[in-house]
This record gives sequence, C-alpha cells and structure tokens, in this order.
Amino acid sequence: MIVGLVISGVTAFPLREELSLASDLLHRTAVGSWFPDVTAWVDRVAAALAENGERHPFIAYGTDWLAFAHLLIAVAFIGPLRDPVRNVWVTQWGLIACLGIVPLALIAGSIRGVPLGWQLIDMSFGVVGAVPLLIAWRLTRRLERIDAGPPPS
Repeated sequence: MIVGLVISGVTAFPLREELSLASDLLHRTAVGSWFPDVTAWVDRVAAALAENGERHPFIAYGTDWLAFAHLLIAVAFIGPLRDPVRNVWVTQWGLIACLGIVPLALIAGSIRGVPLGWQLIDMSFGVVGAVPLLIAWRLTRRLERIDAGPPPS
C-alpha cells in the first residue's frame, strides 16, 4: 500500500507531461491503432491538460493537493507496518477507502463524462488495493489472538 500510494502521489504532480508522453507513445506504436477509443480519450485529456496549463495553470494546484494526500495516506500506513495490532484501525480505514472508490468512480465519472472503461480502471485501484489490506487485516486478527493468549478455562 505504501509503495502504491507513493507512486500514485508522485506521478500525480506531472500529469500534463505524462499524458502528453502517453499520447505520443500511443501514436508512435501499434497500440494506438489496436485501441482507438483509448487513444482518443488520452488525446482528449492531454489536450485539456495542455490547454488548462497554458490558460489556467492554477487548476493543477488541485492535483498537487491530490498528490500530497496520497503521500500523506502512505505515511499513515507506516503505523500498521510498525505495530499492526495497535494500528489495525488504519488497515480497516484503508479497506473502507478502497470500497468507497467504486461508487465514487461510478457517480463522479458519470457526472464528469468519463468513459465507463476508464471508470472501471479507476475502480480496479480499489479492488487491487483491498487485496493486500484484507490479507493484512486477517493476519493482524491472528496476531491479536496470539497476543491475547489462550482463552481462560
């Protein structure tokens, strides 16, 4: 979780450059012709980010805060890494956040005109993120039982 959140956070800062690069790569490789709808969407987003960057650079400040939030959330997961039983609430909170990604992507994505395929990609982050958190939560529950000792007779 920590590594994934840090990567998500760090890569949220240069969105304009990343989308421009993605667009270029799609047009220079066969992948772009295999997935024309993806190419069109990446082109549209890259153009919007470029236009906003030129005309309204302060809009990117919102994604800077998004990036910072990812990095801050990553720091929260240091607690369960150091003391999983005492910080099990962070793992549970992470699971709740992963579950919340699904309705957010569906509702906000629909309102904002994001294609369903892209919404599914966004939802996959919640599903994929929930897997290690579920494993960690189950292992933490096991540790709790071990720490509690045998039940009284």
